[in-house]
Amino acid sequence: MTAEVAETLLMTDRSGLGEDALTGVDAEFARIVERARAGDVNAFEQLMVLHQRRVLATAWRVLGNEADARDAAQEVFLRVFKHLGKFRLGEDFSGWLYRININVCRDIHRKRERRDKFSSFEEECDRGMLDALCSNHDVEAAAIRSQEQVIIARALDTLSQKERAALVLRDLEGLPTEEVARILGSSQTTVRSQISSARTKIKKYRDRLLKRG
Repeated sequence: MTAEVAETLLMTDRSGLGEDALTGVDAEFARIVERARAGDVNAFEQLMVLHQRRVLATAWRVLGNEADARDAAQEVFLRVFKHLGKFRLGEDFSGWLYRININVCRDIHRKRERRDKFSSFEEECDRGMLDALCSNHDVEAAAIRSQEQVIIARALDTLSQKERAALVLRDLEGLPTEEVARILGSSQTTVRSQISSARTKIKKYRDRLLKRG
């Protein structure tokens, strides 16, 4: 199930690029970050364009609904703008951004009660929203994927906030356990335990739902 989830829900921004191309991309990105840190507004807007979809997708998966996810994305970039001067060149920008995103999601989760109706990132894609993130020309495969996504989205809502954050970062975003632990400010052992518990809960939920069908 984990492989299916990763395949259907995770966008790979750098797919198809060779090692030399990645080096060029990294060098250009470093220059954009450096200009943004120096106060270049256009460079900062470039950073937003490059990361806004991933920030929104991650927030949506963690928080479970569009309204909170959009609020989170806005707050994330406000914090990035405020603290970008503290970002050290050479540091992993994606990891730094993930930590800000998760912290913002935690703040929103603490302040707001969960809505009765769960609206998932994947369900909104099925309704045509953010279709740039979710596209599939094979109708039959898309239908199967859609059903699986809805089941997983509902199962995610049964997890605790910590389990959900760990699973989203590890299985949906594809980050290594060490990086997930660093982002969440936890130990790798705790993260592995949370992910194992989350996977078990999702599998039980999925099996129970499919039996009913």
